[in-house]
Amino acid sequence: MSKVVSGNGKCLCGAVEFNVAIVSRHVGVCHCSMCRRWGGGPLMAIDCDTDVVFQGEANITVFDSSEWAERGFCSKCGSHLFYRLKQSGQHIMPAGLFDDQDEFVFDHQVFIDNKPDYYSFANETDDMTEAEVVAKYAPPEG
Repeated sequence: MSKVVSGNGKCLCGAVEFNVAIVSRHVGVCHCSMCRRWGGGPLMAIDCDTDVVFQGEANITVFDSSEWAERGFCSKCGSHLFYRLKQSGQHIMPAGLFDDQDEFVFDHQVFIDNKPDYYSFANETDDMTEAEVVAKYAPPEG
């Protein structure tokens, strides 16, 4: 996977800033019903691994959105900051938060079988269904 060394960004109001040590260049889109309800449309995000440093953490509210993940947002402006996997601490962060987006490439979509019919992207992408995503990321039961 091609990586950018680091990335910086902030929420809309600037109350929360962040630095990411390893940023994937690969933008993915999530079509699950939770992401669409969270942001009013599909989530366009990048994998930022686990080494994310936030400034203004007092302004971050975290919502426990599923058994395996939580979502963070700025309590001042409401900007979505991350989708974080509980088990690994891996952060998936909205691509639009980053100061430098020049190297980003939109190349994959998840929960493709949940995508409503009223929109479609022209990019050729690698796609995963809900079952494929759950099999890959959900912790084993028991």
